[in-house]
Amino acid sequence: MSDIIYPRSPKETMAGWAYLPRFVDKIRLHLAGKLHGDYQANFTKGLDEAWLKAAGLDAESFIAVVKGTITDGEVCDWVVTNVKKSAAERDAHRTALLDYGRDEKNTELRARLKMRKEQAGIAHRDDIQTFPDFIDADEKRA
Repeated sequence: MSDIIYPRSPKETMAGWAYLPRFVDKIRLHLAGKLHGDYQANFTKGLDEAWLKAAGLDAESFIAVVKGTITDGEVCDWVVTNVKKSAAERDAHRTALLDYGRDEKNTELRARLKMRKEQAGIAHRDDIQTFPDFIDADEKRA
């Protein structure tokens, strides 16, 4: 049995923000000392960092917010009250996130997705076209 506790899908939303539930899970796991080593190297980097940038927050401050809450509802309320971004800005982030890795012009990113699929033994999965697709497949959700 795996000792990995998987955070939620990057496709899930909270307070109108895609990826936020996953990042909250990663923070809570990190604070509890249960964030698996596979996630440690990129904690607050990569897609975590992209969400922070889109929301206009820094990692340390947002980690403190999550640490000071018990429920997702409390985090959601804090985000609604304190993250002043328009629906268009949230939608732009969601679109960019869900398409991350699909851009045919970004050959480096496409090559990295291809490599990750090969490493995970799912190179044959043509339905995996983006990193969120890959994450869901790698974490046994798809």
